[in-house]
Amino acid sequence: MQADPEQWLRVTPRGLYCPVGDFYVDPTRPVDRAVVTHGHADHARAGHKAVLATRETLAIMETRLGRVTGAQVLAPGETVSLGGVSVSLHPAGHVLGSAQVLMDYKGARVVVSGDFKRRADPTCAPFEVVPCDVFVTEATFALPVFRHPDPALELAKVLEALTLFPERTLLLGAYSLGKAQRMIALLRAAGYDAPLYVHGAVAKICTLYEDQGVPLGDLRPVPDGERLAGSLVIRPPGTLGSHSFADPLVAMASGWMRVRGRSRGRSRDVELPLIVSDHADWDELVMTLSDVGSPRIWVTHGREDALVRQAKLMGKEAKALSLIGYGEREREREREEEDGEPPP
Repeated sequence: MQADPEQWLRVTPRGLYCPVGDFYVDPTRPVDRAVVTHGHADHARAGHKAVLATRETLAIMETRLGRVTGAQVLAPGETVSLGGVSVSLHPAGHVLGSAQVLMDYKGARVVVSGDFKRRADPTCAPFEVVPCDVFVTEATFALPVFRHPDPALELAKVLEALTLFPERTLLLGAYSLGKAQRMIALLRAAGYDAPLYVHGAVAKICTLYEDQGVPLGDLRPVPDGERLAGSLVIRPPGTLGSHSFADPLVAMASGWMRVRGRSRGRSRDVELPLIVSDHADWDELVMTLSDVGSPRIWVTHGREDALVRQAKLMGKEAKALSLIGYGEREREREREEEDGEPPP
């Protein structure tokens, strides 16, 4: 008889907990055993006694948080038994090393997707459809207004701006983990082989990406006092106001650029909003609910109500997990995205 996932997975103050295997998925506080989907600060935290993740995620955690105690690498598709629960990791397509967590217990398969996207990304493995009985999905952009355009079309705006305004410095705001490296790789694929100047927080993660086999080309630190007219500088969003560049033209790459009110930097307006996201948009979310074939959908991390309603319209049993501490996780993620470093 198939075990009901409601009986062996529960929401706790520390996050989603599997009492049978005695582990948490992306816990919000230090725990004895954590399975971590990816390296962003709202999912990967310091202080766990043991951490199971992909090789790349563990490398990211060590780069940003220091030594990871009890680190256990799980290769994509490899299975480990934790208290009788079979656990495996499968690519999520979000950032380097990001993974979905498949838990199989007494014939019931639950997939916790973490953060994911379905668009091609040259810096990480593509999302893998994993059939399951319960699919736990993020809902960051789970409203029909969020439909992301082709990243190549957004990137063309950057290349056009560099041609039209050779007397200005183009400042591109991009999160230091994932978005910056994706934008760099897309620029290289489009034929932009000039040096790129990167903020220190971005450079640190770029070095890690290259160490993990992701080539990014000629990257340089910003020279002191140089105005860099005609050049492209990549910085975390929160640092865009601190500069002495030549009449800077500020661009920002984020799925939130779809919303007018978000197209404002900390210190000045964003002149060139670029709708490029590392999360699934509305159409991708709905497509994924269909693709995984799961009759039950659990929704978390974002606009839960709209996606719950959509899942029910698709004939699925759906509910919002309403994870405790989610608001705090959002604030920590926003701080990381702004400043380029995880919270201390």
